[in-house]
Amino acid sequence: MSAPRFDVLGIGNAIVDIIARTEDDFILREGLAKGSMRLIDSEEAERLYGHMPQAIEMSGGCAGNTAAGVASFGGRAAFIGKVADDHLGGVYAHDIRAMGIHFATAPLGAGVAPTARSMILVTPDGERTMNTYLGACQHLTEADIDATVVAATAITYLEGYLWDPPEAKKAFRRAAEIAHANGREVAITLSDSFCVDRYRAEFLELIRSKTVDIVFANVAEVKALYETADFDTAIAALRQDAKLAAVTMSEKGSMVVTADQAVAVPAQPVETVFDTTGAGDLYAAGFLFGYSQGFELAMAAQFGGLAAAEIISHLGARPQVALRGFAEQAGFTL
Repeated sequence: MSAPRFDVLGIGNAIVDIIARTEDDFILREGLAKGSMRLIDSEEAERLYGHMPQAIEMSGGCAGNTAAGVASFGGRAAFIGKVADDHLGGVYAHDIRAMGIHFATAPLGAGVAPTARSMILVTPDGERTMNTYLGACQHLTEADIDATVVAATAITYLEGYLWDPPEAKKAFRRAAEIAHANGREVAITLSDSFCVDRYRAEFLELIRSKTVDIVFANVAEVKALYETADFDTAIAALRQDAKLAAVTMSEKGSMVVTADQAVAVPAQPVETVFDTTGAGDLYAAGFLFGYSQGFELAMAAQFGGLAAAEIISHLGARPQVALRGFAEQAGFTL
């Protein structure tokens, strides 16, 4: 097996994040459920955008955020995701390539669907309310899977949010086949407890069949996966099913799970939680970077916690400082 060209390849929804700070009364006025993530159509996207306060635009999406975090650590990252040939598609492509991430997915043809966007409203307590129009990113197909890139990547990382469209499922499975045929590993993030509720049986099949080697989840998602209110029961089941898993537990840190053990890793201290957008995505970035570089699992989880701590200290889901230097300043040896 040849040495990998990339450390991590993310495959997921290519979404432009439109992020604004707002007060709780704006959430109430718009009839939104604070802290929720809802899918909206193009008309609602335009309506809400017209009501939002001043915002910033940046490339986002779970897998894209993770790829950005890997690159910020100094890792070699690539991304596959679908944008349209429009203004926001150009924003996305320029943004992600400027971070040093390989991105060569052909844009969707004109007139099919515009580039996806997520209007993210951040209240003073750091909670985010997400309103997402999926648009072009739902049109990813097997044809978009670059076999050369997958074969040359140590870990291909799949985004659970993109499990909805049937063609994207085929693309995911094809990517996993290529990765394993070339001696590489495959990871998945469960993305959201509602996503787990929709596809519980399929996610469990992916894990139990070893189609995926590494699972990322938070407490709510792993409980939903095993339909239990007891965290310890869910972890015990996960240890039986997964080769390797990392479960985030908010301020309690994370837990690294294998068949042999479940190891708790404390969270990195954070003075103020400014915006929790992207915390799980960046945790995955730090973990995958550390894991791909050969660090022990607990240390990989510490990298994940460090990246999550940086991202929740400011607005937006992309690092504002180079995570490699941030880690070195915190005493980590890379």
